[in-house]
Amino acid sequence: MVSRMFRIEAEVDRARRDLLRTRLRADNTAASPVLRALRGTPGERELPLHVWALHGSGELAGGLVGHTWTTWLHVTYLWVDERWRGAGLGSRLLAHAETLAREERGCLDSRLETWDFQAPEFYRRQGYDVVCVIPDYPPGITEYTLTKRIA
Repeated sequence: MVSRMFRIEAEVDRARRDLLRTRLRADNTAASPVLRALRGTPGERELPLHVWALHGSGELAGGLVGHTWTTWLHVTYLWVDERWRGAGLGSRLLAHAETLAREERGCLDSRLETWDFQAPEFYRRQGYDVVCVIPDYPPGITEYTLTKRIA
Protein backbone atom coordinates (compact mmCIF):
# COMPACT_ATOMS: atom_id res chain seq x y z
CA MET A 1 0.00 0.00 0.00
CA VAL A 2 2.78 2.47 0.88
CA SER A 3 4.52 1.97 -2.47
CA ARG A 4 1.47 3.36 -4.31
CA MET A 5 1.39 6.50 -2.15
CA PHE A 6 4.80 7.82 -3.19
CA ARG A 7 6.61 8.62 -6.42
CA ILE A 8 10.35 7.96 -6.18
CA GLU A 9 12.66 10.18 -8.25
CA ALA A 10 16.40 10.27 -8.79
CA GLU A 11 17.45 13.71 -9.95
CA VAL A 12 19.77 16.46 -8.80
CA ASP A 13 17.60 19.08 -7.11
CA ARG A 14 19.44 21.70 -5.07
CA ALA A 15 16.28 23.18 -3.58
CA ARG A 16 15.16 19.77 -2.28
CA ARG A 17 18.71 19.08 -1.05
CA ASP A 18 18.69 22.31 0.93
CA LEU A 19 15.23 21.58 2.33
CA LEU A 20 16.29 18.06 3.32
CA ARG A 21 19.45 19.41 5.01
CA THR A 22 17.42 22.03 6.92
CA ARG A 23 14.91 19.45 8.13
CA LEU A 24 17.60 16.91 9.08
CA ARG A 25 19.53 19.56 11.03
CA ALA A 26 16.34 20.59 12.84
CA ASP A 27 15.63 16.94 13.76
CA ASN A 28 19.22 16.45 14.92
CA THR A 29 19.15 19.62 17.01
CA ALA A 30 15.85 18.61 18.63
CA ALA A 31 17.22 15.16 19.48
CA SER A 32 20.57 16.30 20.90
CA PRO A 33 20.92 18.22 24.18
CA VAL A 34 24.38 19.35 23.10
CA LEU A 35 23.16 20.80 19.81
CA ARG A 36 20.16 22.45 21.50
CA ALA A 37 22.50 24.21 23.94
CA LEU A 38 24.55 25.83 21.17
CA ARG A 39 23.77 29.36 20.02
CA GLY A 40 22.15 29.99 16.66
CA THR A 41 20.49 27.78 14.12
CA PRO A 42 22.35 24.80 12.63
CA GLY A 43 22.92 26.77 9.44
CA GLU A 44 24.35 29.71 11.37
CA ARG A 45 26.77 27.41 13.18
CA GLU A 46 28.29 26.14 9.91
CA LEU A 47 30.54 28.89 8.63
CA PRO A 48 32.94 28.71 5.68
CA LEU A 49 36.63 29.10 6.43
CA HIS A 50 39.03 29.75 3.55
CA VAL A 51 42.76 30.51 3.75
CA TRP A 52 44.74 31.46 0.63
CA ALA A 53 48.44 31.74 -0.18
CA LEU A 54 49.10 34.14 -3.02
CA HIS A 55 52.42 34.59 -4.82
CA GLY A 56 53.65 37.54 -6.82
CA SER A 57 50.82 39.50 -8.33
CA GLY A 58 48.11 37.35 -6.80
CA GLU A 59 48.85 33.97 -8.34
CA LEU A 60 47.33 31.16 -6.27
CA ALA A 61 50.15 29.19 -4.64
CA GLY A 62 47.94 27.19 -2.30
CA GLY A 63 44.79 27.23 -0.26
CA LEU A 64 42.62 25.61 2.34
CA VAL A 65 38.85 25.36 2.08
CA GLY A 66 36.78 24.16 4.98
CA HIS A 67 34.15 25.18 7.45
CA THR A 68 33.56 25.37 11.16
CA TRP A 69 30.58 23.71 12.77
CA THR A 70 29.83 23.73 16.48
CA THR A 71 33.30 23.36 18.00
CA TRP A 72 34.94 21.68 15.01
CA LEU A 73 37.03 22.80 12.07
CA HIS A 74 36.46 20.55 9.06
CA VAL A 75 39.19 20.83 6.43
CA THR A 76 37.65 19.92 3.09
CA TYR A 77 40.52 20.79 0.74
CA LEU A 78 44.17 21.67 1.24
CA TRP A 79 46.28 22.16 -1.87
CA VAL A 80 49.71 23.60 -2.59
CA ASP A 81 51.05 24.23 -6.08
CA GLU A 82 53.76 21.71 -6.95
CA ARG A 83 56.37 24.49 -7.19
CA TRP A 84 55.89 25.33 -3.50
CA ARG A 85 55.51 21.85 -2.00
CA GLY A 86 58.05 21.00 0.66
CA ALA A 87 58.60 24.67 1.57
CA GLY A 88 56.26 24.66 4.59
CA LEU A 89 53.35 26.40 2.86
CA GLY A 90 50.86 23.61 3.58
CA SER A 91 51.83 23.65 7.25
CA ARG A 92 51.36 27.44 7.37
CA LEU A 93 47.93 27.26 5.71
CA LEU A 94 46.76 24.53 8.08
CA ALA A 95 48.13 26.28 11.18
CA HIS A 96 46.48 29.56 10.15
CA ALA A 97 43.11 27.83 9.66
CA GLU A 98 43.43 26.12 13.05
CA THR A 99 44.26 29.44 14.72
CA LEU A 100 41.28 31.21 13.13
CA ALA A 101 38.97 28.34 14.05
CA ARG A 102 40.21 28.27 17.66
CA GLU A 103 40.57 32.00 18.39
CA GLU A 104 37.72 33.48 16.37
CA ARG A 105 35.17 30.66 16.37
CA GLY A 106 35.85 28.75 19.59
CA CYS A 107 36.74 25.46 17.90
CA LEU A 108 38.33 22.75 20.00
CA ASP A 109 39.07 20.12 17.37
CA SER A 110 39.79 19.67 13.68
CA ARG A 111 39.01 16.86 11.26
CA LEU A 112 39.79 15.98 7.67
CA GLU A 113 39.89 13.14 5.18
CA THR A 114 42.77 12.20 2.91
CA TRP A 115 43.75 9.30 0.67
CA ASP A 116 46.87 7.17 1.03
CA PHE A 117 48.50 8.73 -2.08
CA GLN A 118 47.83 12.26 -0.81
CA ALA A 119 49.03 13.38 2.59
CA PRO A 120 48.35 11.15 5.61
CA GLU A 121 51.96 11.46 6.79
CA PHE A 122 51.90 15.24 6.35
CA TYR A 123 48.85 15.48 8.62
CA ARG A 124 50.40 13.14 11.19
CA ARG A 125 53.43 15.47 11.32
CA GLN A 126 51.00 18.32 12.02
CA GLY A 127 49.67 16.46 15.08
CA TYR A 128 46.67 14.71 13.55
CA ASP A 129 45.70 11.18 14.60
CA VAL A 130 44.11 8.58 12.33
CA VAL A 131 40.66 7.71 13.69
CA CYS A 132 39.26 5.81 10.71
CA VAL A 133 40.69 3.81 7.82
CA ILE A 134 38.53 2.73 4.87
CA PRO A 135 40.34 0.40 2.47
CA ASP A 136 39.30 0.29 -1.18
CA TYR A 137 37.52 3.65 -1.08
CA PRO A 138 37.68 3.91 -4.07
CA PRO A 139 38.99 0.48 -5.11
CA GLY A 140 42.75 0.23 -4.69
CA ILE A 141 42.94 3.37 -2.52
CA THR A 142 42.69 3.78 1.25
CA GLU A 143 40.89 6.75 2.79
CA TYR A 144 41.89 8.10 6.19
CA THR A 145 39.94 10.30 8.58
CA LEU A 146 42.18 12.23 10.96
CA THR A 147 41.46 14.48 13.93
CA LYS A 148 43.44 16.86 16.09
CA ARG A 149 42.74 18.71 19.34
CA ILE A 150 43.41 22.38 18.53
CA ALA A 151 42.35 23.97 21.83
